[in-house]
Amino acid sequence: MSNRKNKTTKSIEMDPSRGELLVYQGKDGDMKLEVRLYDDTIWLTQAQMSELFATDRSVITKHLRNIFNSGELEKDAVCAKFAHTAEDGKQYQAQFYNLDAIISVGYRVNSIRGTQFRIWATQRLREYIVKGFALNDERLKEPEGGRYFEELLARIRDIRSSEKVFWRKVLDIYATSIDYDPTVETSQSFFKQVQNMMHWAAHGHTAAELIYERADAARTNMGVTNYPGNKLIKRDVEVAKNYLNEEELDLLNRIVTAYLEVAEIQALNRNPMTMADWIERLHQFLTMTGRDLLSHAGKISHEEALRKAHEEYEKFRVRQLAEPTEAEKHFVEAEKKLNQIEIANKSGGRKKL
Repeated sequence: MSNRKNKTTKSIEMDPSRGELLVYQGKDGDMKLEVRLYDDTIWLTQAQMSELFATDRSVITKHLRNIFNSGELEKDAVCAKFAHTAEDGKQYQAQFYNLDAIISVGYRVNSIRGTQFRIWATQRLREYIVKGFALNDERLKEPEGGRYFEELLARIRDIRSSEKVFWRKVLDIYATSIDYDPTVETSQSFFKQVQNMMHWAAHGHTAAELIYERADAARTNMGVTNYPGNKLIKRDVEVAKNYLNEEELDLLNRIVTAYLEVAEIQALNRNPMTMADWIERLHQFLTMTGRDLLSHAGKISHEEALRKAHEEYEKFRVRQLAEPTEAEKHFVEAEKKLNQIEIANKSGGRKKL
C-alpha cells in the first residue's frame, strides 16, 4: 500500500478536466462504477464504495472513521474534493477517497470484491504511469461513447503534433534517409523546412512569422492561446503552435497526424530515400490535401522571431508585476466598503442631532 502521509490534499478542489474517467465493472456483472483516475491514484465517493462493496453507506462511514481514528491512514492524505455530477444532473462538491482508503475499507467489509477492485485499479494505474494515459475500454464500446472517442482522438492528435513529440517522430523517420547526417547543417535546416511547410499549410505563416506577428505584450496572455500550467513563462512564447486559435490548431494537428502515418508507411516499405525524396513526398501529401504549399524560406528568421517574443515577454512581465494581485484587489475593495460604512454611520449620527 502506498504511503501518502506527506501529501496534504484536504483543501484541494481537484480540476475534473485533468482527470481520466474509467468504468469498472464487477466480475459478476451486477455493478458498473464510473471511477476517477487523478494524481496517479483512483478516487471514489462513500456512495460509490457502498455500491462497490455491496453494503450500506453508514458501514463505509463507520469504517473510514475507525481507519482515521486508529492512525492507519491520515484523512488529509487520502481525501480530496471533486466537482461531482449527481443523479439530478447538477454539480456538487463531493468528498472523494483514494485507493489507499478504498483498499483499507475493502479489507473490513468485502475482501473478495476489494481484491478484485485492487487488481483492476493497479492494472489501470500501471498503464497510466507507463503510457501517460489509461484507455477507457468500456466507455469506448458503449453507444454514447462516440464523443469520448472523438475527444480522445483530438488529444492524441494534439500530443503527436507537440514540437517535442513531432521532432522525435520526424527524426525517427528521416534518419532512414541514405544521405542523413545529424551533424551537418543540411539536416538541421531540413527539419525546420518540414515544420514550416506544415505550419504554412495550416495557417499561411512559417513558424517564425507566426511568433513575430502574434507576440504582443498588450494582448491577453501576450497573444498566446494555449500553454501548460497556470502562468505564462518565457519558453511558452517561443513555441509557434502556442499562438494558434482553435481552428488552426485542430487543422495543424490533423495534418501532422495524417502525414506521420503516411511517412511511417513509406519508411516501412524500405525503399532507399534521400532527404530530398522525403521533401517531395511531403509536397505530394500537402498537394493532396488541397492546402497551400510553401515556396519560400519565409520573411522572418527564427532569431528575429525569438528576439521579438523575448522583448514582448519582458514588457508583458513588467506590466503583470505592476498590476495589483488578487489579494491587493480584495483589500482595496474591503477598504472602500469600510469607508462607505463609516460615512453612512457619521451621516446617520448627524441626522439624530
